[in-house]
Amino acid sequence: MTAKPAPKRTARMLGVATIARRPAPAMPAALSHLNPRLARVLAARGIAESAQLDRRLSAMLPPRGLPDLEMAARLVADAVMDSQRILVVGDFDADGATATTLCLRALAAMGASDVDFLIPDRQRHGYGLSPALLEDIEAVPDLLLTVDNGISAHEGVAAAKALGARVVVTDHHLPGETLPPADAIVNPNRRDAAFASGALAGVGVAFYLLAALRAELDRRGWFAGRPRPNLSTWLDLVALGTIADVVELDDNNRRLVAQGLTRIRAQQCAPGILALFAEAGRDPREANAADLGFAIGPRLNAAGRLEDMRQGVACLLTDDPVEALQLAKGLDRINRERREVEQGMLDTVAADLERALGGQGDKPPEEAAHWVRFDPGFHPGVIGIVAGRLKSRWVRPVFVFAPAQADGDSAGLLKGSGRSIPGIHLRDLLVEIDARHPGLIAGFGGHAMAAGLSLAAERLEDFRAAFADAMARFTDRLPEGQTVLSDGPLEREDFDLRFIEQLDEQGPWGTGFPEPVFDNHFEVIERKALKEGKHWRLTLRPLDAPDAPAIDAIWFRAPETLPPGRQWHIAYRPVADSFRGRKRLKLFVETANIAEASSAGG
Repeated sequence: MTAKPAPKRTARMLGVATIARRPAPAMPAALSHLNPRLARVLAARGIAESAQLDRRLSAMLPPRGLPDLEMAARLVADAVMDSQRILVVGDFDADGATATTLCLRALAAMGASDVDFLIPDRQRHGYGLSPALLEDIEAVPDLLLTVDNGISAHEGVAAAKALGARVVVTDHHLPGETLPPADAIVNPNRRDAAFASGALAGVGVAFYLLAALRAELDRRGWFAGRPRPNLSTWLDLVALGTIADVVELDDNNRRLVAQGLTRIRAQQCAPGILALFAEAGRDPREANAADLGFAIGPRLNAAGRLEDMRQGVACLLTDDPVEALQLAKGLDRINRERREVEQGMLDTVAADLERALGGQGDKPPEEAAHWVRFDPGFHPGVIGIVAGRLKSRWVRPVFVFAPAQADGDSAGLLKGSGRSIPGIHLRDLLVEIDARHPGLIAGFGGHAMAAGLSLAAERLEDFRAAFADAMARFTDRLPEGQTVLSDGPLEREDFDLRFIEQLDEQGPWGTGFPEPVFDNHFEVIERKALKEGKHWRLTLRPLDAPDAPAIDAIWFRAPETLPPGRQWHIAYRPVADSFRGRKRLKLFVETANIAEASSAGG
């Protein structure tokens, strides 16, 4: 008799992720009053004290330890009170756009009379405050305020100072060995920072500065004859920028995002955000972090990747709902173009591998040199997204290169973007390559999971070889395939909308505080293909509760061949699905394997 293949082996053959459970955490007494499965989820994410679950603004970290915060507040207060010209320099991603809009709205509300903004063009100016960007200003500002950039802008800050402007930098990116010559630099990741969280997004740092500015103006009596603005009015922007920038949702960021989501659900937010929800087909009254990260944020980011992020700022800045909807439609169009460009680049990679390696599908190429991809037709604004897609498919570190300029006028320079997996620090890898091969890399930066670099086109093959050589010592850290981490099984009584509400109450979920995934063994009662088998609608029943009501589930982007048999081990996210005004329980399948008979009870 031929032995049946093991479930994990079958999963690898089908190309689906296997399921692994998180280690059982120690259970803090502070969580003992909660549903045991919910308590297990929270404990596994580092929740040990009830104070960590306090989402009120009053529980936010105090600003103590943020370097230069008081100095920056004084400089900006002087500019506001003296009607000086303030120029906000943002970044071309959603974090930069929301931070820019936040500053423009809040400064105007505090009485600033001459405030303008500038967003660099990705192709013409490059990243952040640069001498090239300053060449486009019409009038020299008295005060230049950077948001979500500036910590590495040594030349740009020096050029602004040479023009006669005072410069205040607010940023959250890691600094280099030296700081730029700004008048004040507010960054929670400075080496001399004593602030308790380095996870603030750029918009979060700007929010803290504006709070300090309001306090400084208060001390000076500035609001004696004018309204004192409520900064919570703009927490919708802070929530959107924080989620879209994929920063860690530590306790402090979760408070900021939770408060912003509350405003969006109450539709007390920027008309542009409501318009973006409408274009995405999402209901703002049920907004969650996933909506911001996967529906709203990408529509903003697309403008900075393919066209001009000033469109994104204009959408967030307008108070006219009609204008907001028109601008949101434009952003939606750009996002659809971005998806087409992205898919074309992924198809090119697949075709290249088919020709060179005889077909790979979603399996990673065996040689590390093939994890570095380039095509002269690739768009530099989308390489990061494509690198992330390939990293997720292959579970390997990936670099994707494109000509530095989308119009082809790149002077022989390539721009690269990399994404990594746990256990392989991408920036450290580039440091190692740079040390071993001086002059190979023209410039680089980044952190553990993402990095960017530039190099001469004729050195691409040298980089491939250097990357493969550096990766050779990480062979034992490379997983066989994708694995879905589960928080364990649910009990029969948990398959209920009340449990979903309890999960939602403990959010927001996201980076560093991942949305719960559970796993149980189910009987597959019925399955129906959707969109020619790209998705499947399933009807399930837990194997350990044969008399329980059937549960609806959907498996998006399912494999071409489903697991055999009618008993599956499924990892899933339970959600409250709204249909015609009614909510019902539904499971979103993350992966499914054949069920092992010995553990069919979950």
